[in-house]
Amino acid sequence: MTVSSVSRALSTSSVATSFAPYASSLGVSTSKLTKSLLASIVTLILMGEGVSFAYAAQPDAAKLAAGVEQKVIDWRRDLHQHPELSNREFRTSKIIEKHLKSLGLEVQTGIAHTGVVAILKGGKLKGGKLGPLIALRADMDALPVTEVVDLPFASKATDTYRGQTVGVMHACGHDTHVAMLMGVAENLVKVKDSLAGDVMFIFQPAEEGAPDGEEGGAELMLKQGLFAKRKPDQVFGMHVTSSMPSGMIGVRSGPAMASEDSFTIKVKGRQTHGSRPWNGVDPIVAAAQIITNVQTIVSRQVDITKAPAVVSFGAVNGGIRSNIIPDEVELIGTIRTFDQPMRADIKVRLAEIAELSAKTLGATATTEIHQGYPVVVNNPELVANMRPALASVVGDKMLIEPGLITGAEDFSFYALESPGMFFFLGVTPKGTDPETAASNHSPAFYVDESALKIGVEAMTKVALTTLKAQ
Repeated sequence: MTVSSVSRALSTSSVATSFAPYASSLGVSTSKLTKSLLASIVTLILMGEGVSFAYAAQPDAAKLAAGVEQKVIDWRRDLHQHPELSNREFRTSKIIEKHLKSLGLEVQTGIAHTGVVAILKGGKLKGGKLGPLIALRADMDALPVTEVVDLPFASKATDTYRGQTVGVMHACGHDTHVAMLMGVAENLVKVKDSLAGDVMFIFQPAEEGAPDGEEGGAELMLKQGLFAKRKPDQVFGMHVTSSMPSGMIGVRSGPAMASEDSFTIKVKGRQTHGSRPWNGVDPIVAAAQIITNVQTIVSRQVDITKAPAVVSFGAVNGGIRSNIIPDEVELIGTIRTFDQPMRADIKVRLAEIAELSAKTLGATATTEIHQGYPVVVNNPELVANMRPALASVVGDKMLIEPGLITGAEDFSFYALESPGMFFFLGVTPKGTDPETAASNHSPAFYVDESALKIGVEAMTKVALTTLKAQ
């Protein structure tokens, strides 16, 4: 029973007529006494129903976001100036931990090396029943990229990556993800009594991939028991992108981002002098045949009307002199798909083509597949339920359904465990064409910070909508 329904039931002419004698004896108007008694009756009824007045009106996500906007910008700038590579996010995790503890949250650290997880306990449903648990995730790691953007808080950091000294930059916007989720956490703590359920905040390391020889990211967090005690009923993630104008939100139902697998093909021949190729087996020519023949997987062998696919070579390593045919050539590449059976089929075809192409030239080829991230699949029902909430933040025209994205995200591991929704926030400033803006992972990647308030509001709104009092 709600306030409005009780008021409608009691606000009748017959009720007013019944109160008339009492109003006359007290020397007040009938309407004034009626209103006073109605208010008292409504209060008593709702108290009897066990309804909390905190649930009467949903908190204003826009006001909450505006209240933490400057904090979010300050956090983002600090994190941007001090980026850290995957599994090395020590300073970042300390900042997150300190903030979450200051909010009075139950905090766990050290999961998947540097991950930080906090639980916010909200209200309960009628009868004291436990409400749902939702998870909100932000990734923390930076990239081995040297920043070229002229900012007062530009990164000057360096680190060692694959044995080389490299610049380090938040070239994918993970600094904004951390800052926004810190703001969302602060907002939801303020209104926790209005939440009919609990929230898990996941600050995840190594989304860009763990260093060679290490495990990391979402997969390791789950392996170490992230969802073991209690699995979330829904999980949400957000990512900034230069491909949309600032403040635009994009969310796609079903497959949204590609799976990612990398591969290494080692082509072995027999070394000989470049002037006498007939005395050896040339692995360079064999590698060239493999590269050419592999192109037919997507163009001729898989049904791309079902789902798109990409097979790309990113490196060819072999030989050192112009007049020496080497023993071996190494090929490195990536596979992107949106369909699990197609993903498995391409891996088989790749290995077969490599082996047979090399064999025809007297060489051998061995293929090693490095299992990467699954397809990011957004739960259709969850997306349908959340679209109105997102539209209420940015308006219908600024909420779009983007095309399939061949980039990959390890948020996909969470979405395999619980219904998930991963959406995008545009950060390309007004006056810059998103088509020509520096892309994520570019040393020139730039974030319009006015979008951060919108991101905080959107994720806050998603949480409030999902955990709306029943």
